[in-house]
Amino acid sequence: MKHWFIGVLLSVTIAIPEAVSFENDAPLDDPVLEVRARELAKHIRCLVCQNQSIFDSDADLAKDLRQIVRERIMSGESDRAITGYLVERYGDFVLLRPPVKPKTYLLWFGPAIILLFAGAGVVRFLRRTGASGGRPEALNSAPTPR
Repeated sequence: MKHWFIGVLLSVTIAIPEAVSFENDAPLDDPVLEVRARELAKHIRCLVCQNQSIFDSDADLAKDLRQIVRERIMSGESDRAITGYLVERYGDFVLLRPPVKPKTYLLWFGPAIILLFAGAGVVRFLRRTGASGGRPEALNSAPTPR
């Protein structure tokens, strides 16, 4: 019985943070619009948290941004218009998945470029050190003069 109680207690404490973060806000009356607001909130970065969406964050700024998203959805704006407004106001950093454009090329292609250079360095190192094929030379049993 004691283990069962601990299991239930752990389950509840794990489930509460995600449920509470978005539930503290006043939901929209239309459930379809509320689902749309939640989905959009999952793609917008909380600016004061570390790599967390405004959907998952409890920060005051995240609550304000969720409210802005809801207000703009209620006014009839499209998701693209809402994200455009937020990007105009806060920059591409507000998006959890920033667009691919010249300003963000290093962000998108930098890891692949670093990986290619590292691979080329490993190949070059192996070619230099392994010129003999990695096999030691055969030993000669004849005595060597000193």
